[in-house]
Amino acid sequence: MTLFKKSLLIVFLLLVIDQTIKIWIKSNMFLGEEIFIFGKWARIHFTENPGMAFGFIFGGDTGKLVLSIFRLIAITALIWYLYTIAKHKYPKIAVFSVALILTGAIGNILDSAFYGLIFSESGSSPGMEATFMPESGGYTGFLYGHVVDMFYFPMFNGTYPAWIPRLGDQKFTFFSPVFNFADSMIFCGVVLIIIFRKKFIKTSKTL
Repeated sequence: MTLFKKSLLIVFLLLVIDQTIKIWIKSNMFLGEEIFIFGKWARIHFTENPGMAFGFIFGGDTGKLVLSIFRLIAITALIWYLYTIAKHKYPKIAVFSVALILTGAIGNILDSAFYGLIFSESGSSPGMEATFMPESGGYTGFLYGHVVDMFYFPMFNGTYPAWIPRLGDQKFTFFSPVFNFADSMIFCGVVLIIIFRKKFIKTSKTL
Protein backbone atom coordinates (compact mmCIF):
# COMPACT_ATOMS: atom_id res chain seq x y z
CA MET A 1 0.00 0.00 0.00
CA THR A 2 1.38 3.42 -0.96
CA LEU A 3 1.99 6.13 1.63
CA PHE A 4 -0.87 8.17 0.15
CA LYS A 5 -3.32 5.28 0.50
CA LYS A 6 -2.14 4.67 4.06
CA SER A 7 -2.73 8.34 4.89
CA LEU A 8 -6.24 8.16 3.41
CA LEU A 9 -6.92 5.07 5.53
CA ILE A 10 -5.88 7.03 8.63
CA VAL A 11 -8.20 9.88 7.58
CA PHE A 12 -11.08 7.43 7.10
CA LEU A 13 -10.59 5.73 10.49
CA LEU A 14 -10.37 9.06 12.31
CA LEU A 15 -13.50 10.28 10.51
CA VAL A 16 -15.36 7.19 11.73
CA ILE A 17 -14.41 8.14 15.30
CA ASP A 18 -15.41 11.78 14.75
CA GLN A 19 -18.78 10.98 13.22
CA THR A 20 -19.58 8.22 15.71
CA ILE A 21 -19.09 10.64 18.59
CA LYS A 22 -21.15 13.37 16.93
CA ILE A 23 -24.03 11.12 15.90
CA TRP A 24 -24.25 9.65 19.40
CA ILE A 25 -24.23 13.12 20.98
CA LYS A 26 -26.79 14.46 18.51
CA SER A 27 -29.11 11.46 18.98
CA ASN A 28 -28.88 11.04 22.75
CA MET A 29 -28.39 14.48 24.30
CA PHE A 30 -30.33 17.74 24.29
CA LEU A 31 -28.66 21.11 23.76
CA GLY A 32 -26.82 22.24 26.86
CA GLU A 33 -26.83 18.81 28.50
CA GLU A 34 -23.60 17.95 30.27
CA ILE A 35 -21.79 14.80 31.36
CA PHE A 36 -19.03 15.38 33.90
CA ILE A 37 -15.86 13.39 33.25
CA PHE A 38 -13.29 14.70 35.76
CA GLY A 39 -15.01 16.97 38.25
CA LYS A 40 -16.32 20.20 36.77
CA TRP A 41 -13.26 21.03 34.66
CA ALA A 42 -13.63 18.24 32.06
CA ARG A 43 -17.09 17.75 30.56
CA ILE A 44 -19.10 16.54 27.62
CA HIS A 45 -21.23 19.59 26.88
CA PHE A 46 -23.53 19.34 23.86
CA THR A 47 -23.70 22.49 21.81
CA GLU A 48 -24.05 23.25 18.12
CA ASN A 49 -21.86 25.68 16.27
CA PRO A 50 -23.21 27.43 13.16
CA GLY A 51 -19.83 28.95 12.40
CA MET A 52 -16.15 28.14 12.65
CA ALA A 53 -13.99 25.83 14.76
CA PHE A 54 -13.98 26.04 18.57
CA GLY A 55 -17.41 27.66 18.66
CA PHE A 56 -16.64 30.85 16.78
CA ILE A 57 -19.40 32.30 14.58
CA PHE A 58 -18.90 33.79 11.14
CA GLY A 59 -21.32 36.15 9.39
CA GLY A 60 -24.78 34.60 9.64
CA ASP A 61 -26.29 32.48 6.83
CA THR A 62 -24.22 34.13 4.11
CA GLY A 63 -21.06 33.70 6.13
CA LYS A 64 -22.02 30.08 6.79
CA LEU A 65 -22.35 29.38 3.06
CA VAL A 66 -19.08 31.16 2.28
CA LEU A 67 -17.34 29.20 5.03
CA SER A 68 -18.72 25.89 3.75
CA ILE A 69 -17.59 26.64 0.19
CA PHE A 70 -14.17 27.66 1.50
CA ARG A 71 -13.94 24.38 3.40
CA LEU A 72 -14.73 22.41 0.25
CA ILE A 73 -12.00 24.25 -1.65
CA ALA A 74 -9.58 23.75 1.25
CA ILE A 75 -10.35 20.03 1.38
CA THR A 76 -9.64 19.67 -2.34
CA ALA A 77 -6.34 21.52 -1.92
CA LEU A 78 -5.40 19.44 1.12
CA ILE A 79 -6.06 16.16 -0.70
CA TRP A 80 -3.87 17.30 -3.59
CA TYR A 81 -1.13 18.46 -1.22
CA LEU A 82 -1.31 15.20 0.73
CA TYR A 83 -0.95 13.25 -2.52
CA THR A 84 2.00 15.40 -3.59
CA ILE A 85 4.03 15.10 -0.38
CA ALA A 86 3.29 11.37 -0.13
CA LYS A 87 4.37 10.85 -3.75
CA HIS A 88 7.62 12.73 -3.15
CA LYS A 89 8.22 10.70 0.00
CA TYR A 90 8.14 13.44 2.59
CA PRO A 91 8.78 12.20 6.15
CA LYS A 92 5.86 10.19 7.48
CA ILE A 93 5.31 12.72 10.29
CA ALA A 94 4.77 15.42 7.67
CA VAL A 95 2.24 13.30 5.77
CA PHE A 96 0.53 12.37 9.03
CA SER A 97 0.28 16.04 10.06
CA VAL A 98 -1.50 16.99 6.83
CA ALA A 99 -3.75 13.92 7.15
CA LEU A 100 -4.87 15.13 10.58
CA ILE A 101 -5.76 18.57 9.24
CA LEU A 102 -7.63 16.97 6.32
CA THR A 103 -9.55 14.80 8.79
CA GLY A 104 -10.67 17.83 10.76
CA ALA A 105 -11.73 19.74 7.66
CA ILE A 106 -13.77 16.83 6.29
CA GLY A 107 -15.26 16.00 9.68
CA ASN A 108 -16.76 19.45 10.14
CA ILE A 109 -17.94 19.86 6.55
CA LEU A 110 -19.87 16.59 6.88
CA ASP A 111 -21.84 18.17 9.73
CA SER A 112 -22.51 21.32 7.73
CA ALA A 113 -23.42 19.48 4.56
CA PHE A 114 -25.61 16.65 5.83
CA TYR A 115 -26.73 16.99 9.46
CA GLY A 116 -29.35 19.58 8.57
CA LEU A 117 -30.80 17.11 6.07
CA ILE A 118 -30.79 13.93 8.16
CA PHE A 119 -31.57 15.20 11.67
CA SER A 120 -34.41 17.13 13.25
CA GLU A 121 -33.48 20.20 15.27
CA SER A 122 -32.10 19.56 18.75
CA GLY A 123 -34.07 21.00 21.64
CA SER A 124 -32.81 22.46 24.92
CA SER A 125 -34.62 20.21 27.39
CA PRO A 126 -35.03 16.47 28.12
CA GLY A 127 -37.12 14.61 25.55
CA MET A 128 -36.15 17.06 22.78
CA GLU A 129 -33.16 15.11 21.46
CA ALA A 130 -32.76 15.16 17.67
CA THR A 131 -34.36 12.44 15.57
CA PHE A 132 -32.46 10.70 12.80
CA MET A 133 -34.23 10.86 9.41
CA PRO A 134 -37.45 12.51 10.69
CA GLU A 135 -40.58 12.12 8.56
CA SER A 136 -40.97 15.89 8.32
CA GLY A 137 -37.44 16.27 6.98
CA GLY A 138 -34.31 17.85 8.41
CA TYR A 139 -33.98 21.20 10.09
CA THR A 140 -32.16 23.04 7.29
CA GLY A 141 -30.69 22.71 3.80
CA PHE A 142 -27.47 21.41 2.30
CA LEU A 143 -24.33 23.17 3.64
CA TYR A 144 -26.33 25.03 6.30
CA GLY A 145 -26.20 22.41 9.04
CA HIS A 146 -24.69 23.08 12.46
CA VAL A 147 -21.43 21.51 13.60
CA VAL A 148 -21.77 19.35 16.71
CA ASP A 149 -19.39 20.31 19.54
CA MET A 150 -18.99 18.54 22.85
CA PHE A 151 -15.59 18.76 24.56
CA TYR A 152 -15.46 21.43 27.27
CA PHE A 153 -12.60 22.08 29.70
CA PRO A 154 -13.39 25.07 31.95
CA MET A 155 -10.30 24.49 34.09
CA PHE A 156 -10.49 27.65 36.15
CA ASN A 157 -12.15 31.05 36.44
CA GLY A 158 -10.40 34.34 36.98
CA THR A 159 -10.51 38.09 36.57
CA TYR A 160 -8.37 40.13 34.18
CA PRO A 161 -6.07 42.66 35.89
CA ALA A 162 -7.48 46.17 36.01
CA TRP A 163 -4.61 47.58 33.92
CA ILE A 164 -5.52 45.57 30.77
CA PRO A 165 -7.38 47.87 28.31
CA ARG A 166 -11.06 46.95 27.74
CA LEU A 167 -10.71 43.65 29.61
CA GLY A 168 -9.70 45.00 33.01
CA ASP A 169 -11.73 43.60 35.95
CA GLN A 170 -13.79 41.36 33.63
CA LYS A 171 -14.20 37.70 34.55
CA PHE A 172 -12.96 34.92 32.26
CA THR A 173 -12.96 31.13 32.03
CA PHE A 174 -10.00 29.10 30.85
CA PHE A 175 -10.52 27.09 28.59
CA SER A 176 -13.94 28.37 27.44
CA PRO A 177 -14.40 27.19 23.81
CA VAL A 178 -16.36 23.98 23.25
CA PHE A 179 -14.86 21.87 20.45
CA ASN A 180 -15.10 18.47 18.79
CA PHE A 181 -12.83 15.62 17.70
CA ALA A 182 -12.36 17.12 14.23
CA ASP A 183 -11.23 20.44 15.74
CA SER A 184 -8.68 18.60 17.86
CA MET A 185 -7.33 16.84 14.77
CA ILE A 186 -6.76 20.20 13.06
CA PHE A 187 -5.05 21.54 16.19
CA CYS A 188 -2.80 18.49 16.52
CA GLY A 189 -1.90 18.62 12.83
CA VAL A 190 -0.92 22.28 13.03
CA VAL A 191 1.13 21.71 16.20
CA LEU A 192 3.00 18.82 14.56
CA ILE A 193 3.76 20.96 11.51
CA ILE A 194 5.16 23.70 13.75
CA ILE A 195 7.26 21.22 15.74
CA PHE A 196 8.58 19.36 12.67
CA ARG A 197 8.59 22.30 10.25
CA LYS A 198 12.27 21.71 9.43
CA LYS A 199 11.35 18.36 7.90
CA PHE A 200 8.97 20.15 5.53
CA ILE A 201 11.55 22.79 4.61
CA LYS A 202 14.47 20.43 4.10
CA THR A 203 12.45 17.99 2.03
CA SER A 204 10.92 20.71 -0.17
CA LYS A 205 14.41 22.07 -0.97
CA THR A 206 15.50 18.70 -2.34
CA LEU A 207 12.58 18.44 -4.79
